[in-house]
Amino acid sequence: MYRQYTSYLYVYRGAIMLSKELVAASAKPLVLSILAEGESYGYAIIQKVRALSDGQIGWTDGMMYPVLHRLERQKLIAAEWRKAPTGRKRKYYRLTAKGRTTLSVERRHWMIVHTALDTLWQRNPSLAFRRLAHG
Repeated sequence: MYRQYTSYLYVYRGAIMLSKELVAASAKPLVLSILAEGESYGYAIIQKVRALSDGQIGWTDGMMYPVLHRLERQKLIAAEWRKAPTGRKRKYYRLTAKGRTTLSVERRHWMIVHTALDTLWQRNPSLAFRRLAHG
């Protein structure tokens, strides 16, 4: 059951869930970063994001595949249908040269945001994350 604390903060089964806006903004750098480690397919990318975020980013097929298709149209990733070890066909995605360049730019942008927030939160510890009371 979701519980809304503010217009940006939702809790699901005791875990803080990111806003839709933050999930959407972070999708591109997350997917490109995962594919920089090697080729993968949609479901595996969803599982990797869930593991990397300790279950706090829960993408669905309905969110993931439009992102992959958009990145493919932008030529940031390339896809190829292949038979998986299970015998089932899967679409495998890999990072292109353009995708690698874009990832480098995305990484710089996100590090600027991260550094600015970290600096603010170091200066003012009262802004740091606190556990929400459930009730």
